[in-house]
Amino acid sequence: MSIETVISLTHVSIFQGHNLILSDVNISIGKGEFVYLIGQTGSGKSSLLKTLYGELPLEKGEGSIAEINLQGLKPAQVPYLRRKLGIVFQDFQLLTDRTVYKNLEFVLKATGWKNESDMKARIQEVLELVNLQTKDFKMPHELSGGEQQRVVIARALLNHPEIILADEPTGNLDPKVSDDIMNLLIEISKKGTAVLMATHDYRIIQKFTGRILRCEKGHIEETTTLGHF
Repeated sequence: MSIETVISLTHVSIFQGHNLILSDVNISIGKGEFVYLIGQTGSGKSSLLKTLYGELPLEKGEGSIAEINLQGLKPAQVPYLRRKLGIVFQDFQLLTDRTVYKNLEFVLKATGWKNESDMKARIQEVLELVNLQTKDFKMPHELSGGEQQRVVIARALLNHPEIILADEPTGNLDPKVSDDIMNLLIEISKKGTAVLMATHDYRIIQKFTGRILRCEKGHIEETTTLGHF
Protein backbone atom coordinates (compact mmCIF):
# COMPACT_ATOMS: atom_id res chain seq x y z
CA MET A 1 0.00 0.00 0.00
CA SER A 2 1.54 3.32 -1.02
CA ILE A 3 1.78 6.14 1.52
CA GLU A 4 -0.13 9.28 0.67
CA THR A 5 2.28 12.08 -0.32
CA VAL A 6 1.83 15.38 1.51
CA ILE A 7 4.88 17.23 0.14
CA SER A 8 6.22 16.79 -3.38
CA LEU A 9 8.92 18.96 -4.96
CA THR A 10 10.36 18.10 -8.38
CA HIS A 11 13.30 19.99 -9.98
CA VAL A 12 12.50 23.02 -7.84
CA SER A 13 14.74 26.08 -7.64
CA ILE A 14 14.25 28.41 -4.67
CA PHE A 15 15.04 32.11 -4.90
CA GLN A 16 15.22 34.99 -2.43
CA GLY A 17 14.60 37.91 -4.74
CA HIS A 18 17.01 37.31 -7.63
CA ASN A 19 19.38 35.16 -5.57
CA LEU A 20 19.30 31.43 -6.22
CA ILE A 21 19.33 29.71 -2.81
CA LEU A 22 18.62 26.05 -3.67
CA SER A 23 18.54 24.33 -7.06
CA ASP A 24 17.13 21.05 -8.37
CA VAL A 25 15.30 20.20 -5.15
CA ASN A 26 13.51 16.84 -5.27
CA ILE A 27 11.63 15.90 -2.10
CA SER A 28 8.75 13.57 -1.32
CA ILE A 29 7.31 13.33 2.21
CA GLY A 30 4.50 10.97 3.07
CA LYS A 31 1.64 11.13 5.54
CA GLY A 32 2.86 10.65 9.11
CA GLU A 33 6.57 10.82 8.29
CA PHE A 34 9.00 12.60 10.62
CA VAL A 35 11.74 14.33 8.61
CA TYR A 36 14.66 16.51 9.71
CA LEU A 37 15.98 19.38 7.62
CA ILE A 38 19.58 20.14 8.58
CA GLY A 39 22.31 22.44 7.33
CA GLN A 40 24.41 25.41 8.32
CA THR A 41 22.91 28.84 8.90
CA GLY A 42 22.27 30.38 5.50
CA SER A 43 22.15 27.01 3.72
CA GLY A 44 18.51 27.46 2.67
CA LYS A 45 16.47 25.64 5.34
CA SER A 46 14.25 28.60 6.16
CA SER A 47 13.89 29.52 2.47
CA LEU A 48 12.62 26.02 1.76
CA LEU A 49 10.08 26.24 4.59
CA LYS A 50 8.99 29.71 3.42
CA THR A 51 8.38 28.31 -0.06
CA LEU A 52 6.27 25.52 1.41
CA TYR A 53 4.06 27.88 3.41
CA GLY A 54 3.71 30.42 0.64
CA GLU A 55 5.93 33.27 1.82
CA LEU A 56 8.34 32.79 -1.09
CA PRO A 57 6.92 32.08 -4.57
CA LEU A 58 7.80 28.85 -6.34
CA GLU A 59 9.26 30.20 -9.57
CA LYS A 60 10.86 27.11 -11.10
CA GLY A 61 9.93 23.44 -10.92
CA GLU A 62 6.84 21.66 -9.67
CA GLY A 63 5.68 21.55 -6.10
CA SER A 64 2.67 20.70 -3.99
CA ILE A 65 1.89 20.55 -0.30
CA ALA A 66 -1.33 19.17 1.18
CA GLU A 67 -2.67 18.76 -2.39
CA ILE A 68 -2.19 22.46 -3.15
CA ASN A 69 -0.10 23.40 -6.19
CA LEU A 70 2.62 25.86 -5.15
CA GLN A 71 3.44 26.95 -8.68
CA GLY A 72 1.54 30.11 -9.52
CA LEU A 73 0.07 30.32 -6.02
CA LYS A 74 -1.70 33.68 -5.73
CA PRO A 75 -1.43 35.82 -2.56
CA ALA A 76 -5.18 35.40 -2.03
CA GLN A 77 -4.69 31.62 -1.86
CA VAL A 78 -2.00 31.72 0.84
CA PRO A 79 -4.43 31.87 3.82
CA TYR A 80 -6.19 28.76 2.46
CA LEU A 81 -2.84 27.01 2.11
CA ARG A 82 -1.86 27.87 5.69
CA ARG A 83 -5.12 26.50 7.05
CA LYS A 84 -3.96 23.10 5.81
CA LEU A 85 -0.55 23.40 7.48
CA GLY A 86 0.66 23.77 11.02
CA ILE A 87 3.60 26.15 11.44
CA VAL A 88 5.82 26.14 14.54
CA PHE A 89 8.48 28.84 14.94
CA GLN A 90 11.40 29.10 17.34
CA ASP A 91 10.21 32.41 18.81
CA PHE A 92 6.62 31.34 19.62
CA GLN A 93 4.87 34.41 18.09
CA LEU A 94 2.05 34.21 20.61
CA LEU A 95 -0.22 37.22 21.17
CA THR A 96 1.10 38.51 24.49
CA ASP A 97 -2.01 40.55 25.38
CA ARG A 98 -4.43 37.62 25.67
CA THR A 99 -4.77 34.25 27.36
CA VAL A 100 -3.83 30.87 25.93
CA TYR A 101 -7.51 30.22 25.17
CA LYS A 102 -7.91 33.57 23.41
CA ASN A 103 -4.73 32.95 21.38
CA LEU A 104 -6.22 29.74 20.03
CA GLU A 105 -9.69 31.22 19.57
CA PHE A 106 -8.17 34.07 17.53
CA VAL A 107 -6.69 31.57 15.05
CA LEU A 108 -9.95 29.65 14.71
CA LYS A 109 -11.94 32.83 14.06
CA ALA A 110 -9.30 34.00 11.57
CA THR A 111 -9.61 30.71 9.68
CA GLY A 112 -13.39 30.79 9.38
CA TRP A 113 -14.74 29.03 12.48
CA LYS A 114 -18.00 30.58 13.68
CA ASN A 115 -19.69 28.24 16.18
CA GLU A 116 -18.65 29.03 19.78
CA SER A 117 -19.22 25.51 21.13
CA ASP A 118 -17.28 23.96 18.23
CA MET A 119 -14.39 26.34 18.89
CA LYS A 120 -14.41 25.61 22.61
CA ALA A 121 -14.42 21.85 22.00
CA ARG A 122 -11.52 22.04 19.51
CA ILE A 123 -9.45 24.26 21.82
CA GLN A 124 -9.95 21.78 24.67
CA GLU A 125 -8.94 18.92 22.35
CA VAL A 126 -5.65 20.48 21.25
CA LEU A 127 -4.75 21.63 24.77
CA GLU A 128 -5.26 18.06 25.98
CA LEU A 129 -3.03 16.80 23.16
CA VAL A 130 -0.19 19.00 24.43
CA ASN A 131 -1.04 18.42 28.11
CA LEU A 132 -1.98 22.04 28.86
CA GLN A 133 -5.69 21.59 29.54
CA THR A 134 -5.40 23.36 32.91
CA LYS A 135 -3.50 26.39 31.53
CA ASP A 136 -6.07 27.88 29.16
CA PHE A 137 -6.62 30.96 31.38
CA LYS A 138 -2.90 31.80 31.64
CA MET A 139 -1.19 34.66 29.84
CA PRO A 140 1.86 33.72 27.73
CA HIS A 141 4.29 35.43 30.14
CA GLU A 142 2.98 33.21 32.97
CA LEU A 143 4.15 30.08 31.12
CA SER A 144 7.61 28.55 30.86
CA GLY A 145 9.37 28.44 27.49
CA GLY A 146 8.43 24.79 27.05
CA GLU A 147 4.80 25.50 27.88
CA GLN A 148 4.73 28.40 25.41
CA GLN A 149 6.07 26.10 22.69
CA ARG A 150 3.37 23.57 23.57
CA VAL A 151 0.77 26.31 23.02
CA VAL A 152 2.37 27.01 19.63
CA ILE A 153 2.07 23.32 18.73
CA ALA A 154 -1.55 23.29 19.94
CA ARG A 155 -2.17 26.32 17.71
CA ALA A 156 -0.56 24.49 14.79
CA LEU A 157 -2.89 21.52 15.30
CA LEU A 158 -6.16 23.49 15.43
CA ASN A 159 -7.23 22.95 11.83
CA HIS A 160 -6.27 19.26 11.60
CA PRO A 161 -3.19 19.92 9.40
CA GLU A 162 -1.75 17.28 7.11
CA ILE A 163 1.76 18.48 7.90
CA ILE A 164 3.57 20.55 10.52
CA LEU A 165 6.49 22.72 9.41
CA ALA A 166 8.72 23.37 12.43
CA ASP A 167 11.57 25.89 12.19
CA GLU A 168 14.06 25.29 15.03
CA PRO A 169 11.22 24.53 17.50
CA THR A 170 13.65 23.59 20.29
CA GLY A 171 16.17 26.36 19.59
CA ASN A 172 15.47 28.36 22.76
CA LEU A 173 14.80 25.44 25.10
CA ASP A 174 17.01 23.46 27.47
CA PRO A 175 17.68 19.75 26.72
CA LYS A 176 14.98 18.25 28.96
CA VAL A 177 12.28 20.59 27.65
CA SER A 178 13.54 20.02 24.09
CA ASP A 179 13.10 16.27 24.60
CA ASP A 180 9.53 16.82 25.80
CA ILE A 181 8.74 18.87 22.68
CA MET A 182 10.38 16.23 20.47
CA ASN A 183 8.36 13.42 22.06
CA LEU A 184 5.23 15.48 21.42
CA LEU A 185 6.08 16.12 17.75
CA ILE A 186 6.93 12.46 17.16
CA GLU A 187 3.65 11.40 18.79
CA ILE A 188 1.83 13.79 16.46
CA SER A 189 3.56 12.22 13.43
CA LYS A 190 2.59 8.74 14.60
CA LYS A 191 -1.05 9.85 14.53
CA GLY A 192 -0.72 10.68 10.82
CA THR A 193 0.42 14.31 10.64
CA ALA A 194 3.76 14.58 8.84
CA VAL A 195 6.43 16.73 10.51
CA LEU A 196 9.24 18.54 8.66
CA MET A 197 11.59 20.02 11.24
CA ALA A 198 14.53 22.33 10.56
CA THR A 199 17.12 22.07 13.33
CA HIS A 200 20.74 22.71 14.29
CA ASP A 201 20.54 20.41 17.29
CA TYR A 202 22.91 17.49 16.72
CA ARG A 203 21.96 15.92 20.07
CA ILE A 204 18.27 15.74 19.16
CA ILE A 205 18.90 14.09 15.79
CA GLN A 206 21.04 11.44 17.44
CA LYS A 207 18.46 10.78 20.15
CA PHE A 208 15.26 10.87 18.04
CA THR A 209 15.51 9.06 14.73
CA GLY A 210 13.96 10.30 11.52
CA ARG A 211 14.72 10.79 7.84
CA ILE A 212 17.39 13.44 7.34
CA LEU A 213 17.50 15.96 4.49
CA ARG A 214 20.63 18.11 4.35
CA CYS A 215 20.89 21.56 2.78
CA GLU A 216 24.43 22.04 1.53
CA LYS A 217 26.08 24.01 -1.29
CA GLY A 218 22.78 24.97 -2.83
CA HIS A 219 21.32 21.47 -2.91
CA ILE A 220 19.25 19.15 -0.70
CA GLU A 221 20.21 15.52 -0.32
CA GLU A 222 18.97 12.68 1.84
CA THR A 223 21.70 11.52 4.21
CA THR A 224 22.42 9.10 7.03
CA THR A 225 25.60 10.83 8.16
CA LEU A 226 25.38 14.07 10.08
CA GLY A 227 28.81 15.60 9.54
CA HIS A 228 28.99 19.26 10.64
CA PHE A 229 26.12 21.70 10.48
